[in-house]
Amino acid sequence: MENKISGFSKLLLLAAALFLIVSLFVPLWSIYLDAPQYPEGLMLEIWPNKIAGDVDIINGLNHYIGMKTLKTSDFIEFTVLPYIIGFFALLFLLTLAIARKKWLYIVFASFVIFGIIAMVDFWKWEYDYGHNLDPNAAIKVPGMAYQPPLIGFKQLLNFGAYSIPALGGWLFISSGLLLLIAVLKENKFFNRFKKKGPIAVASIASIFLLVSCRSNGPVPVILDKDACEFCKMNISDAHFMTELITQKGRVYKFDDISCMLKYAETVDKGTIKNFYVGNVEKSNEFIDATTAWYITHTSYKSPMGGNTAAFATKEAAVAQANKITATAVDWNTLHQNSEKKEASSHEGHDH
Repeated sequence: MENKISGFSKLLLLAAALFLIVSLFVPLWSIYLDAPQYPEGLMLEIWPNKIAGDVDIINGLNHYIGMKTLKTSDFIEFTVLPYIIGFFALLFLLTLAIARKKWLYIVFASFVIFGIIAMVDFWKWEYDYGHNLDPNAAIKVPGMAYQPPLIGFKQLLNFGAYSIPALGGWLFISSGLLLLIAVLKENKFFNRFKKKGPIAVASIASIFLLVSCRSNGPVPVILDKDACEFCKMNISDAHFMTELITQKGRVYKFDDISCMLKYAETVDKGTIKNFYVGNVEKSNEFIDATTAWYITHTSYKSPMGGNTAAFATKEAAVAQANKITATAVDWNTLHQNSEKKEASSHEGHDH
């Protein structure tokens, strides 16, 4: 019995296999491209068996700078990858049936090696794609390469490229984490936490969730370097910085809440996921714009004249408003006031 895996590890193997099966039918990776001429950005989706998304538009743009045309048929990976993922899903289920620790360890090591090889192959594809350029391209920038980032953000001319795992990628990563937990369980790694009880279990669970889940929160602003999406001025004061995050995960930064609200009026509201504003009481801290409270007053000299400060709580805003004879308002009221101001401004121009 000492060589048999536990029922808990069997459940983890089953979940890992199911995650891999689901990953066959959803995108594994996403590359987002952002430029002023594409406010909602362009997206390239890498599925187990194809390239999808705004492929035709991206190919049209790439033609001018000499990059290769993206075609699914050019990549052998899209032919073999579904079979490899399916093979590992079946291997997980077979390991569950055999229920031997040795099998579990071998399968885990094999899956990790495959993951490393897959990422190296992906990096090599990106390298070749960004460096092997047509010398007769219409636009040539000496010394410039257009390799997208493996993960994270990279500026490519006037495009910002943002590369992250998609749903299938997170399922793939989660499968590996579930196998890791099973391996640690069978090695009695968690026994050392038994005396610490629920706190240790909660800590381990929290770490797992943090690793396996993607954050949808605000992105740090680099002061005096990052530019406002609306007015194009450098963001210089953290107390008035704001961010808008779209449903696709794109992040737009602003130096004044007035700029963010004006920009929001130019895009489809259904594409917006979150608004964040700088906490005027703390430097370099974002708070949820929809739960914050606001004071608009000339004593707040914001970069573009919005003169609106955000507070984390109603109590803090009201207390400050009483000191300067102003009114504290919530997000909805602020938004409505901004819309009315814009409407009256347009009417004035019409006359």
